[in-house]
Amino acid sequence: MSNNVDINNRPDYDHVIQDIADYVLNYKVSSKEALNTARNCLIDTLGCGLLALRFPECSKLLGPIVAGTIVPNGARVPGTSLVLDPVKAAWDIGCIIRWLDYNDTWLAAEWGHPSDNLGAILAVADHLSQVRLSKGEQPLKMREVLEAMIMAHEIQGVIALKNSFNRVGLCHVLLVRVASTAVATKMMGGNKQQIMAAISQAWVDGSALRTYRHAPNAGSRKSWAAGDATSRAVHLADISMRGEMGIPSVLTAPQWGFYDVSFSKTNKDQALKPEAERQFLFTQGYGSYVMENILFKISFPAEFHAQTAAEASVILHPQVKDRLADIDKIVVRTHESAIRIISKTGSLDNAADRDHCLQYMIAVPLIFGNLTADHYEDEFHNAHPIIDELRNKIHIVEDARFTKEYLEDDKRSIANAIQVFFKDGSSTEDIVIEYPVGHRRRREEGIPLLEQKFKANLASRFENKQCHTIFTLCKNQTALEAMPVNSFMDLFVIE
Repeated sequence: MSNNVDINNRPDYDHVIQDIADYVLNYKVSSKEALNTARNCLIDTLGCGLLALRFPECSKLLGPIVAGTIVPNGARVPGTSLVLDPVKAAWDIGCIIRWLDYNDTWLAAEWGHPSDNLGAILAVADHLSQVRLSKGEQPLKMREVLEAMIMAHEIQGVIALKNSFNRVGLCHVLLVRVASTAVATKMMGGNKQQIMAAISQAWVDGSALRTYRHAPNAGSRKSWAAGDATSRAVHLADISMRGEMGIPSVLTAPQWGFYDVSFSKTNKDQALKPEAERQFLFTQGYGSYVMENILFKISFPAEFHAQTAAEASVILHPQVKDRLADIDKIVVRTHESAIRIISKTGSLDNAADRDHCLQYMIAVPLIFGNLTADHYEDEFHNAHPIIDELRNKIHIVEDARFTKEYLEDDKRSIANAIQVFFKDGSSTEDIVIEYPVGHRRRREEGIPLLEQKFKANLASRFENKQCHTIFTLCKNQTALEAMPVNSFMDLFVIE
């Protein structure tokens, strides 16, 4: 056969795509722990979005593409009066969820924030419920939202377990788009062929670069990138439901597929891996593992690898607050991922830059005893030059055990240790925090604090009576699951 022609036999869908489609179509959620955690994840994520509405840099991005647009049966954006088409609603909900870097986290070979998928899930669920009601049909129930969250978490998290996209310079929001596309198409009533077609479209889109997450280009795009991914997911689900064809070997196609084009670099970009090593590695199937083990950001709106560092800094605050000028150096032992993502020196030019700087997230609580979203803003940073003075005294050291246990399945610690040394030769104790409050190992301690966080975030947007109504409902698993989605969203509307 001539070597100057392509063999045009259309293949079956890649197994990765088939497995995801089979999971969302056939998996029955039965884990009470997963459903309960999903409920807590829902309220925490919505609370993060409500708090973000306080910040003009976030709220200015919201609303219809064309001002004054009226959308029949539109999806609502919590904490606002906006009623949008589900594509833009997903963008807006995803944007507010992620803006303050305060929603849940998943740490493995790849990182990410699976609750980002709620942008697509809520937008689609609310829109579908409005449409059903207009036809005299029953709306979706919140149980279906929780189940969709569990599945989206699982797809994003299981792929992330052994497959590092950051190592080849790609952003984790790719996995948000893939997971959201799968569950959104299923929610729309898609069959297996339609779901696979939609997922293939999500993969063929490729991935955003991580450029906007790292020095020297860290900026606010990292706060709306996931909203952008969920919005794209809803659009891809919609066109697939209209009959748009898929791309069956989008991952495995030689030369043109995702593996060859986007996943073929080694860590140091020295040579191509053997073909078998350029494909995704899976060590477990899809179930409810990720939701059950999700990490909540409870104490601080900070990149998760810094959570235990901020906690250690708060503990040290009483010992150093009156001796800031006497500090000689601050030694921080941490894990490799924290060093690679958020350890940086030099000027920090915006809030998004600061909430991804390990040194900044240590210096602020050492000085002030806490770390809040307001502490990243220009006004606060510029008023306190002592922050940058302390940043310059911080020495970052990798601890091999911390790095090792970060990746161990039975531990998955996110450890940091901090010790402050003074000019007179004295020092504080070495404070070691291995698991943040939001870790599964600290659930009993963490959930009451998560509920307090939700109460505070509700109060940032609603009157006391409305806060009480929402909180009481969200504490009741049975009542929440049975509630129609449109009625739930009604509670978050501001006239």
